[in-house]
Amino acid sequence: MKITVNGAPAEVSATTLSEALKELGYAQARVATAVNERFVPGAARAGTELSEGDRLEILAPRQGG
Repeated sequence: MKITVNGAPAEVSATTLSEALKELGYAQARVATAVNERFVPGAARAGTELSEGDRLEILAPRQGG
């Protein structure tokens, strides 16, 4: 299915956010996620279904000031 990841077009076979993160190489990464501008906590990723055209944001924590 075609989705947008961090502003760039992407195609995934995953149907849930958790599966998409694995497919995109974020399986073990500590990241924050949002689908269509709605925050999705880690515990809810496996139950968050993705649909064609969804917008996924993946944010990694940063250090510094």
